[in-house]
Amino acid sequence: MLFTLKKVIGGLLLPLPFLLLLMALGILLVWFTGWQKSGKTVISVSWLLLLLLSLQPLADRLLLPLESRYPTWNGSEKVDYIVVLGGGYTFNPAWAPSSNLLNNSLPRVAEGVRQWQRNPQSTLIFTGAAGGTNPKSSAWVAAQVAESLGVPREYIQILDQPRDTADEAQAVKTVVGKHPLLLVTSANHMPRAIRFFHAVGLEPIAAPANQLAITSPLNGWERAIPSSIWLSHSERAVYETLGTVLQRLKGEEDSAEPGK
Repeated sequence: MLFTLKKVIGGLLLPLPFLLLLMALGILLVWFTGWQKSGKTVISVSWLLLLLLSLQPLADRLLLPLESRYPTWNGSEKVDYIVVLGGGYTFNPAWAPSSNLLNNSLPRVAEGVRQWQRNPQSTLIFTGAAGGTNPKSSAWVAAQVAESLGVPREYIQILDQPRDTADEAQAVKTVVGKHPLLLVTSANHMPRAIRFFHAVGLEPIAAPANQLAITSPLNGWERAIPSSIWLSHSERAVYETLGTVLQRLKGEEDSAEPGK
């Protein structure tokens, strides 16, 4: 119940639903109360914020500090485990395996497979429980994609009980113990994930995937025209910021984290 409540409240605080709710409030004030000026102000401010968050310069400026902390891992250190955290997914057996991985999940699995190819003696661990009424777990679907990309089944382990990052860290600890490991997740999620893993006594090497904040050249119109793509970047920045606030309020971080 608390898990569902957390997800619902967190979802409503993301830019699009939150600003739509503000706009709805403004419309109600304009149509059904005498607070005309206040209603118009709420609508105008909400519209302006939605516009700004849908522009590439602001969206990626918000996201870049989260993604730039850990660089892409191309080191030569050998590890025993590569842990790929779960993300969005569905399961349709008629689809190509990779089509069942949604949003951030496919880049995570692709990076996990790339790192396994560089460490073929390691075990590739996929985490993530089943969502809703789905008959398959996030971890299982991700493992099927890895197998389709050439990773032998005997090198794959599935942890399909954890429902969030804190649970994933605990589950991984029971498997890997003190063995060296790579942690693969989205670049914007990596700082928070590392704190969860440090909190349970693990010291993973960060191997971020799915970098979104663009610092390379773009066409001028791509920077100037609002887009749902850039809004999704703003959403990720807000989501991870909210997650970090909740993490700190709950004390789910470790004082040994580098830089502290």
